[in-house]
Amino acid sequence: MEKQPLLVIVGPTASGKTSLAIELAKIYNGEVVSADSMQIYKGLDIATAKPTLEEMQEIPHHLISFVGQEDSFSVADYVSVAKQKIFEISKKGKLPVLAGGTGLYINSLIDNISFDDTQADYQIREKLSEQARLYGNKFLLDKLNAVDPETADTLHENNITRIIRALEVYELTGMKISEQKIKSRLEESPFEPCIIGLNYSDREILYQRINIRVDEMFKNGLLEEVYNVYSSNNLKTAYQAIGYKELLPYFENKATLEECKDKLKQQTRRYAKRQLTWFRRDSRIDWIVLDSIEPQKENIIENAKNIIENSKLL
Repeated sequence: MEKQPLLVIVGPTASGKTSLAIELAKIYNGEVVSADSMQIYKGLDIATAKPTLEEMQEIPHHLISFVGQEDSFSVADYVSVAKQKIFEISKKGKLPVLAGGTGLYINSLIDNISFDDTQADYQIREKLSEQARLYGNKFLLDKLNAVDPETADTLHENNITRIIRALEVYELTGMKISEQKIKSRLEESPFEPCIIGLNYSDREILYQRINIRVDEMFKNGLLEEVYNVYSSNNLKTAYQAIGYKELLPYFENKATLEECKDKLKQQTRRYAKRQLTWFRRDSRIDWIVLDSIEPQKENIIENAKNIIENSKLL
């Protein structure tokens, strides 16, 4: 089977993935496909660091702002839509460039993981949701860790939807979701990926970039965006994204704006750490260590071009 070439740019938040993806799309006649679990939602723009039209530089971007905040959208949905979009781009004679920081989306797509068709049991879901309300999200994550530590290890306690789904599937079938994923890998992937990762050897440089980005978000209207979501009472989806729940105490007069801003920076740094933990497991990634080269954009692009050339992707 002739496989579909796919250029993939990964890394922690604020590492420059979007910028590099756009530059490489310009060089290789490509189009960018987002792999960000929150950029898919309409109206969640500044907090999720969606690229602006100016930043896109006329390069087509896909799978951004196409799902309503009130709509549910699973990993399986993403894999299906992204796969279709990638082949559409390829049929036009262009190179698909997958870029983002949601490791689960990226690995599920490029490894062709098929998801279980276990039907939903809303009684089980409601029971588990009630337990989360009574005892906290960590209680359910610990419960999942007892039966499926492999899956629990990939989830943060705020990702309650996926924690509940994993427990639901286990209760219905007696099988771990992680076991199902291993079985699903028996079907060969249609993709030939070249994966470039961006990172810093000095973690403090990345953290400083995160702090600067958060400050820029506030200058660009983050507070107003979060207030609009807060006022609409449509917090179910936004609550999953860093940048919203951290500011709610300010609107509820429970914390100062400066305290909330510091909390947002802290949570974003923790998220970056979790992203790096995920991506480091993948030996296929060729890393560009950004603080080991001259920081000019041209040098980063040159490093990426060398990786692509050595991969025989094109």
